[in-house]
Amino acid sequence: MSGNPTVVIIAQGGMGAACAARLTANGVRVLTSLKGRSEASVARAKAAGMIDASDAEIAAADFILSIVPPGDALPLAQRLAPALTAANRKPLYADCNAVSPDTVREIAAAIETTGTPFADAGIIGGPPRAGYGGPVFYYSGADAAPLERLDDFGLVFRRVDGGVGAASALKMSYGGITKGLTAVGSAMLLAAERAGVAEALHAELAASQPNLLSYFQRSVPDMFGKAYRWVAEMEEIAHFTGGGPSREMYEAIAAHYQRLADDNSGARTDISALARFFEKSAK
Repeated sequence: MSGNPTVVIIAQGGMGAACAARLTANGVRVLTSLKGRSEASVARAKAAGMIDASDAEIAAADFILSIVPPGDALPLAQRLAPALTAANRKPLYADCNAVSPDTVREIAAAIETTGTPFADAGIIGGPPRAGYGGPVFYYSGADAAPLERLDDFGLVFRRVDGGVGAASALKMSYGGITKGLTAVGSAMLLAAERAGVAEALHAELAASQPNLLSYFQRSVPDMFGKAYRWVAEMEEIAHFTGGGPSREMYEAIAAHYQRLADDNSGARTDISALARFFEKSAK
């Protein structure tokens, strides 16, 4: 493979569009599919330099990075399978979604039947932005090594030992800790608010757990607009845990994020209460 690669990124959310913008800034041609997408998605794609393409054009690229909500990952692979089967030269298909190892193996099966090489990948970190070198794409699988070529064009790929499923297991473990901690914190902050002790809790966290308070100051407000996306991820993590109380805990966390997502798009009662808690830090 010579010259700059052609990369497909589906879809055009905050992460996908930001990754596309970094690649296009480094001379990469980035394709996407705008079929059925919203005006906001079309606008993000245009701003990132992404080019709308047919499924056949997508299948002729060098790399396909699937960056979609967890529930859309398998349907996307199934949708692209006919075009990939028909392609004479196969791209490397990397599933970069927050799905369990079992789910990513289903996706791999759908892709591998087309003769297309497959990589398991998990993204850790926020979307690319000025002054920030991340995120990191952890990848695994026997056919995944060519992804490192994209290191030359602004993205960061790091190998995880193991086959398909290893990178997703790392993503599930990391996300379960970070987003799980944010869920626990937001639940207790709301409980303190209802009990009338939010100010006292804030003062105690500032005195005895300043690092934890600092983490919540960043992670909880950042979660407000993302909670709806985290529901399916928590459900995947629940499956990843293998069952028992751990599975029930993450199913409850999924329900917690669903409630906050509904509140954020509705009355914003809980969201406002959480925002008030962090206003104390600014005083």
